[in-house]
Amino acid sequence: MSDLDPIDKARKAVTERAELPGMSLMEHLTELRKRLIHAVYYLIGGFVVAYIFHVRLYNYIQRPVTDLGLKLNFTHPTDGLNLYLKTSLVGGAILASPFILYQIWLFISPGMYANEKKYVWPFMSTTIVLFLSGAWFGYRWVLPGAIKVLVLDFGKAFNPILTIEDYTGFFLAVILGLGITFELPILIFFLSLFGIVDAKFLIKHIRYAILAIFLIAAIICPTPDPIGMCLFATPMLVLYMIGVGVAFLVHPARRKAREAEKPA
Repeated sequence: MSDLDPIDKARKAVTERAELPGMSLMEHLTELRKRLIHAVYYLIGGFVVAYIFHVRLYNYIQRPVTDLGLKLNFTHPTDGLNLYLKTSLVGGAILASPFILYQIWLFISPGMYANEKKYVWPFMSTTIVLFLSGAWFGYRWVLPGAIKVLVLDFGKAFNPILTIEDYTGFFLAVILGLGITFELPILIFFLSLFGIVDAKFLIKHIRYAILAIFLIAAIICPTPDPIGMCLFATPMLVLYMIGVGVAFLVHPARRKAREAEKPA
């Protein structure tokens, strides 16, 4: 299977899964509707819990600004309310993410083999840990550094007026962007689990991966300097290499080899 190109591997994986007991189109749509409704309920519950602590959330959000001696301003009467609602929604989504991920798992699990279903709990826990790690990395290092460079260095000759709306959008772009990019090993995990890529393929095309990573870093990096771009790209490169190790362990050919080595 390792001699096939990625497209042939994907086709073979789909063909193999077509042999699994399936549901009709209406049954799939009904199941999807059920999981979406449950996910929305969990999201609403997370939003309510987060809004109860919206003042504390706001204090966390504005800390990178206040630590630099800056203050947030507003230009519209509803800006303060919008800040609380937006941050509560994001905080609620993070709180509800384990339950939402479980709904996703319940939807896709009928199309997976029994030996693949054992990955559900490692998948869910690793996904959450990686996202929170990326968000913390952005909150602790990238966001304060970006504000310092953009406002205090490049904008030192001007009077900074940071509005709540602009800062909130900037904050969420950095935090969510890094949280999502830290999910790279999870993406590689599933591509490898289904036999679409393997460790050999990832190593062979690492030059293209490095180019893609730096392009993504340049897009999501809020600062125009190369140091900031490297700050985004470095953890992504590390995560890519971790993904190579994951691909080596979970690829179907590797799993079959381990099973063949087990004594009967």
